[in-house]
Amino acid sequence: MNKTYIIAEIGINHNGSLSMAKKLIDIAQVAGCDAVKFQKRNPDICVPEHQKNKIRQTPWGEMTYIDYKHRVEFGQKEYDEINQYCREKDIGWSASPWDLDSLEFLKQYDLPFIKIPSAMLTNKDLLTESAKTGVKIILSTGMSTVDDIDGAVSILKEHCKDNFAILHCNSTYPAPISELNLSCIATLRDRYKCEVGYSGHEFRLHTTVSSIYLGATILERHITLDRTMWGTDQLCSVEPQGLIKMVKGVRELESALGDGVKVLTESEKVIRRKLRG
Repeated sequence: MNKTYIIAEIGINHNGSLSMAKKLIDIAQVAGCDAVKFQKRNPDICVPEHQKNKIRQTPWGEMTYIDYKHRVEFGQKEYDEINQYCREKDIGWSASPWDLDSLEFLKQYDLPFIKIPSAMLTNKDLLTESAKTGVKIILSTGMSTVDDIDGAVSILKEHCKDNFAILHCNSTYPAPISELNLSCIATLRDRYKCEVGYSGHEFRLHTTVSSIYLGATILERHITLDRTMWGTDQLCSVEPQGLIKMVKGVRELESALGDGVKVLTESEKVIRRKLRG
């Protein structure tokens, strides 16, 4: 089978620290991931008005929610350095734009894909403008109905033909195992006739690994240095040793699945001669 494309989602688990982001890139590269992914926002646009002035306790002290979002957001200097660092490490990188300003910002880089987060699946303008870039689009489908996904895929097919993939996803953090519904991977593939992957937010690793048996060709998991660190996504993220274990499991399963053609293997021939003469 073809090699599964594995994305290590850093998101905002860097907590606004470029040095922490580089450590996470290092971990993803050592584990054998194909790319890392961040999240890009213009907080002034993305944060709802009723939340902007809410007070939040953070590692940097008490501050408003809008100030916190600006505090952890990377800008031109940080992304220029991330772009160069990933080139040096020979690992791809991208980011999920949460608004049109952020999409415009990301267009300056030579990205392997643009990821549309589940929260933005119904944002028609963002879908349309992302599809028009000519870059491969990866669309997460968490917290979405079939009608929602139909509408999003229709936009993608109109503007980027077949240069897109969709990811089955449960947007609960962490996602209950009983609600993962991994069989939807085949359902989505059959309905939309496109490449389908899986974006996991569960505690376990074996469920993510097994998704490739069901047809997932792209895998995405959040990663962290330590799940006890401060931040909303840390708890359901994968720590370094877990990431290494997960990637190894994926590569082993790829090898084990084979091509489906029943043949007498070289190792079996020795046993055959011994037992059958």
